[in-house]
Amino acid sequence: MEGLINNINRRTLLKGGAALGGGIVAGGMPLSQVIWAAEGKVLKVAIEANFVSLDPGFYTTSYEVDVINCLYSKLTHFKPGSEWRWDLDATEKLDQVDPTHIRFRLKKGIKFTGGYGEMTAKDVKFSFERIVKHNYWTTGELGPLDHVEIEDDHTGVIVYKTPFVPAWYVSFPYATGHIVSEQAVMKATKDGGNFGMNPPAFSGPYVLAEWKQNQYTLLTRNPDWSGPKPGFDEIRIIPIIDIKTAERAYQAGDIDFATIGPDSLATFKSNPPPDTKVEAHPSLHYLWLGMNMDNPQLKDINVRKAIQWAINVPQVVDTAYGGQANVATGTIPPGIIGHREKALIPPEGDLAKAKEFLDKAGVRDLQLTLDCDNIGIASIMAQTIQAQLSQIGITVQVNAQDPASFWTIGQESAGDRWKNLQLFIRNDNGLPDPFYFMGSTSDQVGIWNWERFRSDRYDELNAKAKGVEDPNERAKLYYEMQDLVEESGAYRFLTHGVTPVVYRTTKIQAATRPDGIPLYVDFKPTSA
Repeated sequence: MEGLINNINRRTLLKGGAALGGGIVAGGMPLSQVIWAAEGKVLKVAIEANFVSLDPGFYTTSYEVDVINCLYSKLTHFKPGSEWRWDLDATEKLDQVDPTHIRFRLKKGIKFTGGYGEMTAKDVKFSFERIVKHNYWTTGELGPLDHVEIEDDHTGVIVYKTPFVPAWYVSFPYATGHIVSEQAVMKATKDGGNFGMNPPAFSGPYVLAEWKQNQYTLLTRNPDWSGPKPGFDEIRIIPIIDIKTAERAYQAGDIDFATIGPDSLATFKSNPPPDTKVEAHPSLHYLWLGMNMDNPQLKDINVRKAIQWAINVPQVVDTAYGGQANVATGTIPPGIIGHREKALIPPEGDLAKAKEFLDKAGVRDLQLTLDCDNIGIASIMAQTIQAQLSQIGITVQVNAQDPASFWTIGQESAGDRWKNLQLFIRNDNGLPDPFYFMGSTSDQVGIWNWERFRSDRYDELNAKAKGVEDPNERAKLYYEMQDLVEESGAYRFLTHGVTPVVYRTTKIQAATRPDGIPLYVDFKPTSA
């Protein structure tokens, strides 16, 4: 399941976005003419995706979670800053009773809108168990959840089948930790399933006031909210899929916070727009070159090792990121338990060694395909790798394709294309727990394990690591897991990228997670 989680967030940039005229236009109408609520303290932001669901149990993109954070209360929340920390949110107490039991006590007085009353332990039970019942992919974020026991109106116990340490940095502070109203959701959906873009009740500092598909989303203050007052009266969100369009929209003054392209970071740093703060955050993305071990051309480990050693990773990363990102040492990024100080293969590789492996395989004039998405970074990397492999006599055809096509290419459920898959570049996203970066399990072969890597030892370590509380002991298990996949020859780790953001200092004090992801409820106006 983790492999599925690892990749689902890359299925975000699949649909069209806003266009750009004199300013952003929404559905053919200039943004300045969109009828908003009364003017007050307003936060205007761009998001790189269109919304499909604002249901915390059934979200489809990480961008939806950025908005979901504003609409519902959850067990805990990430704190803004440069270090990964969390704090209590809807709970006043949250304790690990034993390895498989976590007791919570809700704060009193958290109200659902629409007359659905106070949040209770029954709502927590419903919110967690409905995800498992419907077996949506987010079930993986809840790990081996068994059920939730209710002790009284505000107290309950979350029960796991086996210990699940990632709950503290995945289940509780991210999407699945949000609590929805059982009464409201059952009335709206009949079976407790996905309510999509029609939330029946809210419990956070904001409510969804208006949403126009592919145009804009408007959040306004929740009149029933009794917690800390958020900084803005409104949050106006514009979907701008193309990052260059978002950059121009920021420069035109249409938005006050945006993510910019890594290739633009150096320019923004050296010549920022007026009153602009430019920040570069270490990303939780992880990019790598993978190889389908079951493909006849790549069955020989010597061929795979030749490819690993022929790739000069710093050159690939610098070309794609303009010198603004670092090379990866494995799947786990810096700052997360299990991050390796260095990879087994030197980042620069070694062409002579690569040729030795090809000679050992007895291969000449090898021709391979390299698949990637056509969004930008991956295709640039692919072209650099294509040139590098040509130096050892391997001819590579790059197939850059629409993300909707690319993200099904290694999945058996999508047809037989996986059989012809050879080399590919993946750009996946994670959360601040190492389990989120371990998608190479045997049960994910043909789903998200496109390398078709199989290792009983890897599976054993993966199962064990989720229940180890000591961070040092846990890290050792993840070190070995990354060694195993690298030793298979089917992986060449590239980078974790970078998240560059810009915001207007005359209007906002931005608040982000350590990886640059915005926490809108913690944004403040500069006049506050």
